[in-house]
Amino acid sequence: MRIAIDVMGGDHAPDTILAGALDAVDLLSPGDQLVLVGDGQVIHEDLSERGLTGDDRIEVVETTQVIEMGESPISALRSKPDSSLVRMAELGSKKAGDKRCDVVISAGNTGACVAAAQMAMRRLPGVHRPGVAVPVPTFFGPIVLCDVGANPEPRPTHLYQYAQMASVYAHRVMGVENPRVALMSIGGEEGKGNALTRETHKLMKADASLNYVGYVEGRDLFANKADVIATEGFTGNVVIKLAEGLAAGLFKTIAHEIFEIDPELAMKFEPIVKRIYAKHDYHEYGGAPLLGANGTCMICHGSSESRTVTAAVKAAIAYTQHQVNEGIVEALANAGSPEVTV
Repeated sequence: MRIAIDVMGGDHAPDTILAGALDAVDLLSPGDQLVLVGDGQVIHEDLSERGLTGDDRIEVVETTQVIEMGESPISALRSKPDSSLVRMAELGSKKAGDKRCDVVISAGNTGACVAAAQMAMRRLPGVHRPGVAVPVPTFFGPIVLCDVGANPEPRPTHLYQYAQMASVYAHRVMGVENPRVALMSIGGEEGKGNALTRETHKLMKADASLNYVGYVEGRDLFANKADVIATEGFTGNVVIKLAEGLAAGLFKTIAHEIFEIDPELAMKFEPIVKRIYAKHDYHEYGGAPLLGANGTCMICHGSSESRTVTAAVKAAIAYTQHQVNEGIVEALANAGSPEVTV
């Protein structure tokens, strides 16, 4: 397995991304290889410091350009063909031949990463639009939310496929036997929602292969009412970032209040709070797979730390080994997914 990593993508790139990538070397099986894409001088200096120069588990692809986090995705892709993100995506393409990578990972500009992956890697057979799926930690275990940013203006068939693809992911990677699938809306009643959710609801309800349980509201995200929740990219992105901020804020508030009441008690609770926080920390989950891409594409949080990147490598290996893409192609073919103009 060859794993390409965009060393220059992310708020803390390149040092933090590179550190996380090199920490993942020990996760590789015999014959696997990390392909580090980015500024050659920076990469080679770090390899030298770690004593990894000449290590056959590591290959370096040098680039001269960087797509910044705030750039317009399409404009950046066109104007920066030698950027680390573009070159990484190209390595995930079948056109790369013997140099092709099985996995691509980036913490860079999400829109640019999604667009680059679609242009270079293309889509799996039967997939209309790829979607970013994020494991969301809850008290009852992680659930899958899809999409969280790849497609802010989907059609009903796109949301329907997100449910199908995320269900395969939840089953194969997270071990959920028969994932309960729900659709995000503003109410649980049959007639609630806009035209998009109502039409998607009809498609999901008609598919006997889906364990569809109907609508869920935002507050149901953590209530053990579904294992997979489908939504459009705009809402999904807002929801996931709200959840991240809320979790961090709650833990800080709890720790502060306990310390104010009894500092000694706070010290006793510290290991427990840290253990709970770790279960709800997105850094522990690594990257979010771009479901529907013809290959394994993991998109990491822009604020990724080194441990996030290491976890993303681990998640990408699991995604590939569990043959999620093969399961998606099979599920779409068996469901007879409706044709749309894309």
